Amino acid sequence: MHKHKFNHAIRLVASGAMVLACALGSASAAESGPIRIGWLSSLTGALSAAAIAENEGVQFAVNEINKAGGINGRKLELYTRDTLGDPTKAVNFANELAFSKKVDFVIGPVNSGESLATVPILSRAKIPNLVIGTVDTLIDAKKYPLAFRVINTNQQWITSANHYAISVLKRKKIAIIGDTTGYGASTAKRAAQLLEKAGIKPVYSVLIDPNQTSVSEQISKAKAAGADVIMPWSAATGLLARILNARGNAQWDVPVVGHPALMGSNIRDLLNKPEYWNNTYAAGYVSTTYGPDGKLPESTQKLMDAMRPKLGKPINFTFWWVALGYDTVKIIQHAVEKSGSTDPEAFKKTMESTKDLKGAYATYTWTPADHNGFPDSGMVVDLANTFNDGSFKQAPQ
Repeated sequence: MHKHKFNHAIRLVASGAMVLACALGSASAAESGPIRIGWLSSLTGALSAAAIAENEGVQFAVNEINKAGGINGRKLELYTRDTLGDPTKAVNFANELAFSKKVDFVIGPVNSGESLATVPILSRAKIPNLVIGTVDTLIDAKKYPLAFRVINTNQQWITSANHYAISVLKRKKIAIIGDTTGYGASTAKRAAQLLEKAGIKPVYSVLIDPNQTSVSEQISKAKAAGADVIMPWSAATGLLARILNARGNAQWDVPVVGHPALMGSNIRDLLNKPEYWNNTYAAGYVSTTYGPDGKLPESTQKLMDAMRPKLGKPINFTFWWVALGYDTVKIIQHAVEKSGSTDPEAFKKTMESTKDLKGAYATYTWTPADHNGFPDSGMVVDLANTFNDGSFKQAPQ
């Protein structure tokens, strides 16, 4: 070989080796540096109650894992962004986390309205997203292959409440009350569809502005229509409290069955009389429901005991949100430890083969066809006015 051609070949080989070494070095650095987790949470604003509790669980899990040495020796870095419950802010933060901070995973947003805007963004950016919004359309294994739901679906709430009203309370004349938000209107519509599928047509349906100061007229109309159960589908605790007050003021002891927000601890302070909370039932969770022996499930109690020094006693907010936040981080730990990587495709493959993963909030299973991990068996209906130390008693069966 001619001398200058030989030297040129040597330089090409050396250059290729250098490029390969740099590539391997970058890959190694990527898998040995901190694991970056984005956390989209509405910590302030009108929708902050659940987010604040979830944040306690997320922070505790991150600290717990880091104190134990991280995941495969890699520490967690948490990037928390307060969306204020605003979809526009959520979109801006999702873009920042994906393209500026280059996070490995994103948890949230907390609210479905924000998630509807951010899930497509994170999907295009190929960032694994643990979804904690309940709206059913947020999850689509083909459309959003890296989005996996941890919380239950909205339909699981509705189905649990419908079953209790129809099969346990034996009620057939149902009044559905939703609110005028996108969530309230769509959920009320879906609840009516599922009732009609069961052969029951609601005797009264209405949507109410969640800020409306009086709902006495709507309650009177429901009563006049012969309703034997009221089913409210709204996350607005103020509106739910006004429904309970209007029912009580009318001295109408009709059962109220519906959204989990019916048992939010802040409703107590909004009622005209404590007894207006009687005969009220809400979709809830096995994980935060006291059993016949007065005890919580072991996994819930274990987490509660570990967090007790920080949360105090009694816990004055719904503990299931804490458990949900905690589990999102532990699910990331499970996927990274099992796959040995933060690679999105490795995460997807591991999640889709995860069966009966025990958490504090639920026991999860995901498959290639179904990215909803919360089981029907994790649902229960609770007696709303039994709030005690973050949990509830099961409704009479």
